[in-house]
Amino acid sequence: MGNNKFAACVTLPKIEELERKIALNKGREASVLRMHPWIFSGAIWRKAGDIQPGDMVEVCDYKGNTLGFGLYEEGSLQIRMVNFGPNMPDEDFWRQKLVAAYELRKGLGFMDSTHTNAFRFIHAEGDGFPGLVADFYNGIMVMQAQTPGMYRLLPSLAGLLPGIFGARLKAIYAKPAEYATRYDPSLKNTQGFIWGNAEEVEISENGHRFWVDYVSGQKTGFFIDQRDNRNLVALYAKGRRVLNCFSYSGGFSVYALKAGAELVHSVDSSAKAIEACRNNLLLNGFDPEKHSCIEADVLQFLAQTKANYDLIVLDPPAFAKHLAQKPKAIKAYRYINRLAISQASPGSFLFTFSCSQVVDIESFRSMVLSAAIEARRDVKLLHVLRQPPDHPVSIFQPEAEYLKGLVLYIS
Repeated sequence: MGNNKFAACVTLPKIEELERKIALNKGREASVLRMHPWIFSGAIWRKAGDIQPGDMVEVCDYKGNTLGFGLYEEGSLQIRMVNFGPNMPDEDFWRQKLVAAYELRKGLGFMDSTHTNAFRFIHAEGDGFPGLVADFYNGIMVMQAQTPGMYRLLPSLAGLLPGIFGARLKAIYAKPAEYATRYDPSLKNTQGFIWGNAEEVEISENGHRFWVDYVSGQKTGFFIDQRDNRNLVALYAKGRRVLNCFSYSGGFSVYALKAGAELVHSVDSSAKAIEACRNNLLLNGFDPEKHSCIEADVLQFLAQTKANYDLIVLDPPAFAKHLAQKPKAIKAYRYINRLAISQASPGSFLFTFSCSQVVDIESFRSMVLSAAIEARRDVKLLHVLRQPPDHPVSIFQPEAEYLKGLVLYIS
C-alpha cells in the first residue's frame, strides 16, 4: 500500500490463532442478545488468555456458550462487539461490511451525487465498525480510529477500499483520534497517507465550496454531519443579521451569506478556525464588508455584545464525553442558550445544537426549556434536527444518535 506507517500493526488473526475469551456474569448476556455492541467492565466475570487492548476476543455467557466476538480495551467500556454469532471476523467478513457501507451510500445517492462530493463512509457502530470513522472528501478517504482495536485493523481495512471504490478513490489518509494521541503521543507518528497521495482538498456541498484541512483540522477536517442543517439555515437567512457561534471553518456562515444574509459574524476562540473560515469565505467570493471573523470566547462575546442579531447558530463542541460529565454539560448548555435567547432580537431564529452523545434529545429539550424560562422570552419550537443518513444509527444502540438540534422562534 505504498507509504504504510502502520505495517507493524496489521492484524487479521486466523480463527485457530484466537485463544482469548471473556465470560460474562450470569444474566449479563441479555444486552448482547439484544445486539447492543457495548459491554462494560461490571458485566465481565472471567478472562482467559493474554488479552491486550485491541485484541479480538470471543465473548461467552457464564456457561461458556459463544455470544460473539468483540474488540477489547481498558476502562469502563471494555468490549465493542463486531459480530453477534459463532464466527470470528476474518478478511471476508470485513470486506462484506465495507461493501455494505458502500451500497448504503450508493442507495442514499452519494456516489453519483450532483449536490456534494463529501460524505461519511464509515460511521463507527452504525456501520459495524466500532470506534472507526471514515469520511470521503472528493476522492480522499480520511480514516480516524478512536479505539485500539480499530487502530490495529485500520491498515487492513484501508487495503480493501481501492477494490471497492475503484477510480473514485485517489488516496487514503489515516489520522489517529485527538484524545488517543494525548494518551499515547507516539500515535502522532502514524498520521499520514497509507495509500496514494494528495495535497489540498476542496469539496462542494449544495453549490458551496470548502477547503478541508484533514491534516490539522478538527476531527477528520470538516463537519459533514451538519450538511442538512446548513441547508435549513439558508432557508431562513435571507435579509437577516446572522451570528455563527463556534463557527470553526464557517460552514453555516457560507450558507447564510449565499442565501442573502444582510451580514454574518463568525465567532470562534481558535485562531486556526478563524483562518479557515476566512479562507472559505474567500473561496466562495463573498463581499468582506458583509462578514466579520471574530476570534473571541463565545460565552464572553454573547454576554457583552450589543449587536442586534435575528438569526443565531449555536454549534458548540461536545461539553460531555462521559456520563459523569452530563450534569456539568447540561449546566453549560443552559447558560449559553440563555445568553443567546436573551440577546436575540424579537422575531429571531435560534439554531441550537449538541453533539454530546451522553446528552439525549429529551435532556436537551428540557435544558432549552429551562434556558427560555430563565431568559423570560416567548419561544416556539419549529424543528427538531438530527444527524444525516450517512451517519446511520443502529436501532439496537439508540444512544449513538449523538447530534441533536432545535430551531426556535423567539418573539
